[in-house]
Amino acid sequence: MGEPMARNLLRAGHRVALWSNTAAKARQLAETAGGRFCASPKEVAENADCIFLIVGDTAMSRAAILGPGGLIEGARPGAAIADCSTISPSESREIGKALTAKGVDFLDTPCTGSKSGAEGATLTFMIGGAHPVFERIRPYIEAMGKRLFYCGGPGMGLHAKLSQNLMLSNMLQAFNESMVLATKAGVDPQLMLDILENSAAKSGLVSIKAPLVLRRQFDPAFSIKWMHKDVGLMLDSANEMHVPLPLTALTHQMFQAAIAKGHGEEDICATIKTLEDWAGVEVKQRA
Repeated sequence: MGEPMARNLLRAGHRVALWSNTAAKARQLAETAGGRFCASPKEVAENADCIFLIVGDTAMSRAAILGPGGLIEGARPGAAIADCSTISPSESREIGKALTAKGVDFLDTPCTGSKSGAEGATLTFMIGGAHPVFERIRPYIEAMGKRLFYCGGPGMGLHAKLSQNLMLSNMLQAFNESMVLATKAGVDPQLMLDILENSAAKSGLVSIKAPLVLRRQFDPAFSIKWMHKDVGLMLDSANEMHVPLPLTALTHQMFQAAIAKGHGEEDICATIKTLEDWAGVEVKQRA
């Protein structure tokens, strides 16, 4: 998602310094879209007043911000760093404290919308941190997304994002069970989908993912391994706050099972394959 997000900032007329864990990606974007290639996060920070990053997990975020050659080494006092990654809220707060001690503002700004939303600049952002900092960098965020929700202080954007993904992942598990059960009973999967689309069970998730399942199209828009990571973060946060999440714990295990079966790099809708294997059916369009 980072590449199209950066491209949209460039299209909006901003000067953008670029770094990626895969250097070739940043170098190519710099060459084709006019950005400035940087060899490290530190170099990005040395050339920017507002820095956005989106990486895979908490460890990667901490390394890019606070590690050797990280943003903290190059960021000037008064600069703002907005982390669009989905990471641990408590860890994000600790990162923010370290940056504040250096005079650098920090926001957690996780986003949703997958690759297509990043490409179309239609992402939804959930923002946590100081409201004046959010208002200051809002024009940059608006170049990448259409819906911006200010959620409160540090970590609150992440809590909102994880809560949204909690519902999404559990709905996906319910969809998987429903479709496998109906198919095993002999109901035409397309007919079952039509019924879902015209009932109280209708959802945006079903509308988007179900046709892909029926076509057996599992190219990743949001991979199983990353949602599995997010579900783990939900459970960690729940443990910290003594909130029971029994359904989410089971969903986490089902994502783990899909990864164990070798589907971790596929789209989240490929989680249905585990249940299909157990039930001895395949949910697909009939000839």
